Formats: sequence, structure tokens, C-alpha cells
Amino acid sequence: MQRIGSLLVIVGLSSIVAGFFNHVPKILMWIYKWGEGTAWCIKISLVVAGAVLYLFSGKTQKS
Repeated sequence: MQRIGSLLVIVGLSSIVAGFFNHVPKILMWIYKWGEGTAWCIKISLVVAGAVLYLFSGKTQKS
């Protein structure tokens, strides 16, 4: 689950940074059909969900 979480964080952050240079990643082109505000919510949600997955899946019990 850490790999999925880190992938979500990377995709979310890269789409935010690329948005400042007027470049939209092809994998996230569909989010702009609902408007700029919704696209920002989805990108931020990707980063937050990825961080949560990464942080909480790394906890294992050691005996």
C-alpha cells in the first residue's frame, strides 16, 4: 500500500506543479471537464489520500 500511496502523492504533486506551467498530465485531463475548482480539489485529494495511505500502511507490529 505504500507504493500506491507514494504513486498518488507523486501524481498529485506533479499535476499541481505542471498546472503552473500550463501543462496537464494526460492521465488527469478528465478532471478539468468539471472546472478549475473541482480539478484543484481532486489534485489535493490525491496528495492527501496518498499521504494517508503511505503513512498508515507502514506501521507493522514487531514481536
